[in-house]
Amino acid sequence: MEDSQVLYSKPKRPAYIFRGINFDCTWHRKELVASGCVCSPGGLDLFARIRAVSAIDCTHMRVLGVDCGGEYTGYGIVEMHSGGRLACLTCGAIKLSPREPLARRLSRIYDELGALIRQHRPDEVAIEGIFYALNVKSALKLGQVRGVAMLAAAAAGLEVAEYSPLTIKSSVVGYGRAEKRQVQHMVTRLLGLAEAPEPMDASDALAIAICHLHTAGTLERQRVAAR
Repeated sequence: MEDSQVLYSKPKRPAYIFRGINFDCTWHRKELVASGCVCSPGGLDLFARIRAVSAIDCTHMRVLGVDCGGEYTGYGIVEMHSGGRLACLTCGAIKLSPREPLARRLSRIYDELGALIRQHRPDEVAIEGIFYALNVKSALKLGQVRGVAMLAAAAAGLEVAEYSPLTIKSSVVGYGRAEKRQVQHMVTRLLGLAEAPEPMDASDALAIAICHLHTAGTLERQRVAAR
């Protein structure tokens, strides 16, 4: 059976999902141990205790970032460990031949992203929104690639977040008008990589994933602080 025909089935993890955040959990003597916080199963007590725990202490989240393009579609999977440490699991780019029919190119993107999702089991997917294109034709092609990427995520039961280039650069570099090389440099430092990720599309995809992890972590800390 070909990859495109394999039905995706996300294996159950020993985790409790709360507001899109994974809390590593294990059952022991009818108690839920959530990263060192013992909670009685069920009821409001479980929710109250989990809400009181800082996301930075308990969060374990894995995100697939996708940088959609007509010739290269970059991908990068970043995992956030306890304490906010980031790690790159894989990155690269899907190279498309302009000589191939468009339908075949889109099918290849769908198949390869689906294979990545099945292999690495991300919790969510993040992509860059369309905010600039050289012309209508370019915008249309980019929109088709984005649609296929979103379809691959939805077929696996994953939520998709979209971010503007300005938001991504601000989150990773601290400056919304940063150059691509600056983004690549910061991605390399944040992930502790020995070499800069290549091609540039892969670096951009990792930046998108990092942006989503930063955003999710910030929102959860704000929710915890507001209680």
